[in-house]
Amino acid sequence: MKTTDAVTFWDDLYASRPEGTDPRPNARLTEVVAALPPGDALDLGCGDGGDALWLAGRGWRTTAVDISAVAVERLAARARSAGLGDRVTAARHDLRGPFPAGAFDLVSAHYLHTPFDLDRAVVLRSAAHALRPGGRLLVVDHGSTAPWSWNQDPDVRYPSPREVAAGIDLDAATWVVERADAPRRTATGPGGRTAEVVDHVLLVRRTG
Repeated sequence: MKTTDAVTFWDDLYASRPEGTDPRPNARLTEVVAALPPGDALDLGCGDGGDALWLAGRGWRTTAVDISAVAVERLAARARSAGLGDRVTAARHDLRGPFPAGAFDLVSAHYLHTPFDLDRAVVLRSAAHALRPGGRLLVVDHGSTAPWSWNQDPDVRYPSPREVAAGIDLDAATWVVERADAPRRTATGPGGRTAEVVDHVLLVRRTG
């Protein structure tokens, strides 16, 4: 599909949502990152910006990218309003092109699913290579379909964390898988609707 189609799809999706003032961070991000010392973070597919704002509020210098200009403009405004404008750099970026420049202590990719062509393995491999030694790549994917998801295809299959790790194909001498599991949680969707969902969590650390 054409890039303009993807841009229009995601811009329309975010524009159709109410502009919340305090988006929540993803549960797996807070679970994994809370004990880590702050550094430089990259948020891939930042969406409403809850993760980027949470990281910045804890001292992380956060680069947040998304294909939707609507999403990143809203995030930049929220960051300024919260006094975090100096810690959040929000930019529109199509991950089908060159990977964002920089070296990071954390790269977060939460629910990086799209109906458009995207070679996720290439993106996630580039993310792993963008880590500094000791840095971590956190990939959290859907393991089930929430009732409010844009993708209600009953035949959709979600690869396991180990399958995602195998697809990235990283050298075990330089990167180690610290976590690969599929925990359940109760999620809250639009309008306060709740449902039990499965997350596929992959955490990779660069050792050298």
